[in-house]
Amino acid sequence: MSPRIKELRYSLYLVRKSPLVVAGIFILLTFLSLAFLAPYIAPYGPEERVWRDNNLPPGSPSTIEGNPMHFWGTDDTGGDIFSRILYAAQTDLYVSITVVLVAVLIGTFIGAIAGYYGGKIDEVVMRVTDVFFAFPGLVLAMAIVMALGERSLQSISLALMVTWWPSYARLVRGQVLGEREKLYVEAARSVGASDSRILVYHIIPNTIQPLIVQATMDTGSVLLVAAGLAFIGFGPRAGVAEWGLMISKAQNFFMIAPWAVFFPGFAILFVALAFNLVGDGIRDILDPRIRRR
Repeated sequence: MSPRIKELRYSLYLVRKSPLVVAGIFILLTFLSLAFLAPYIAPYGPEERVWRDNNLPPGSPSTIEGNPMHFWGTDDTGGDIFSRILYAAQTDLYVSITVVLVAVLIGTFIGAIAGYYGGKIDEVVMRVTDVFFAFPGLVLAMAIVMALGERSLQSISLALMVTWWPSYARLVRGQVLGEREKLYVEAARSVGASDSRILVYHIIPNTIQPLIVQATMDTGSVLLVAAGLAFIGFGPRAGVAEWGLMISKAQNFFMIAPWAVFFPGFAILFVALAFNLVGDGIRDILDPRIRRR
């Protein structure tokens, strides 16, 4: 058996050995599948309203004959909670995953340049990241959304990308500082490899492990912040299927229809928790101290 196959099998063994990681993977796969299949399995559209069905409890039939049942009840406008949560999964997962991917790319590029060349470039990059870290992430994101002048999913996404890239720049910069003096880098230089080739093909691949762990955990954090921005009014327009916005609109009717708050709240909780569980699992799998046990 080849070493790579043995390594893969051992990694899968470590995953199976942790029930929390398995649970996290199961939750993520479930929500990703539901988001993908939402147009086919949701009984109602994301912005469809049946005004006569407002604030119906879970399991209630529609007041209009022939309409599907409201499995998780309805909100104050007659929107089907189950359908809107499925479509909101598309929105929230897309925003959180896209934000993290773009932030990783930007942070990796800037951090790698700063760590490899050092000097004034490194000093400027670190001072810029210090400015970003001086503000709480949520406050900075709110300020950026306000500066953009448009409260939408695009504005939230851009604000969170700007907020998150400095953490990856610092992470990659620290990794590159440790890698650039190693023998394999000196060997690459000795055969005439360019700086860009050394960075792309040699140094950055050796910094990818902590990036994967951090990005997985940050996806859950971005989801929470994005939902928080939508909750306090910095998100998309009313009517868009988004978990934070659903909670915001339903809070005024909490005593009448608590399910309109509970179900999107549980969705946020489970998905954010799942990303953290999977991140912990990936960290354990990639940790050489655990692999040697």
